[in-house]
Amino acid sequence: MTEEIVLREATFSPRVKTYIFFVVLFVLCSTIIGIVLVPFWIFGLGQWLSGKYFKTLSCQITNKNLRFSKGFIVHIEKTIPVENIQDLSFVGGPVLRYFGLTLIKIETAGGGGGPHAQNMMSMLGINDAESFKTEILLQREKVINQKHGYGSVPEKHSPAIDNTQLLTDIKNELIEIKNALKK
Repeated sequence: MTEEIVLREATFSPRVKTYIFFVVLFVLCSTIIGIVLVPFWIFGLGQWLSGKYFKTLSCQITNKNLRFSKGFIVHIEKTIPVENIQDLSFVGGPVLRYFGLTLIKIETAGGGGGPHAQNMMSMLGINDAESFKTEILLQREKVINQKHGYGSVPEKHSPAIDNTQLLTDIKNELIEIKNALKK
């Protein structure tokens, strides 16, 4: 087996702390019990907890996996094989746009629960999210191509070359099946 190599470590925008502070403040103001906690949240606890949470954010792309961890009260660590990533999408509602943040949602295939089971993961506040997303997708393509024996992905990807190779492989498989059925 090959060694796992970190290709890129994500950095997170410090605006995540401010976003978390205001989102929790809104939730506290929305509940009867929370209103009692609002002064504590505003005068120190909120800044301290959102700063602690920010320090726990980590995300890496390796040659095989996407690793993400967050949280200090409930710590979540996820490792997703890049070949299992089905979709990467950006979410940016008005509140996120106001704070200049982007939420990347990742859908993966696999896990328990049947043949169409999907898992979700989200990463908030990655700096240069567009290039990070592109790098994940390129690494996914490389891993899938290597797994199927197509070698590494060329720098300038040509879909026509991949399709020709794929069709040739399918043709060869069909010929082998036809010959096996004749026997």
